[in-house]
Amino acid sequence: MSGPAGAGAGAGGGSAGDPGPVWDDGTAAHRFRVVPAAYVFLRREGQVLLQLRSGTGFMDGHWAAAAAGHVEPGESAVAAAVREAREELGVEVAPADLRPVTAMHRGQPGGPALEQRVDFFFEAVRWSGTPALQEPGKAADLAWFGFAALPAPVVPHERVVLRAMHDAGRHGSQVPAILTDGFG
Repeated sequence: MSGPAGAGAGAGGGSAGDPGPVWDDGTAAHRFRVVPAAYVFLRREGQVLLQLRSGTGFMDGHWAAAAAGHVEPGESAVAAAVREAREELGVEVAPADLRPVTAMHRGQPGGPALEQRVDFFFEAVRWSGTPALQEPGKAADLAWFGFAALPAPVVPHERVVLRAMHDAGRHGSQVPAILTDGFG
């Protein structure tokens, strides 16, 4: 991981003796910022793998992408997707096997900074290993669902993407490259 010139103590990742690079050095304090996240939909034979969120404090009781999480400082969205698939499902997905589906800019205008997001959605049809819950404190179940028979409830912004994927598959079209959610 490398940081900006003059990296020293601050946010970003090292141990107590090695504070790591500075990722928030204040130079963008006057700019609007978004929180990035990466999502991975594993797919097989018209189905998608979803997890039932539990114990996270966010959308618990909702079905969601089987692997998803925040992009860490110094990490690309692709690297985050690969890492999340490994951490949450115990599978290895090669970066070349991740197909970008869409990006979603979502937020709550006038809402808290933490809720201003950009999400990168990927799908994979090839991986190594058998998907299994690796973080039982964050998910209660893992199951395959057909796009026409998704469970309820699904995390709302993820449902938008899953519906777009389903519609694109039915009509031989593409999911829009960029989606928005929460802006009226």
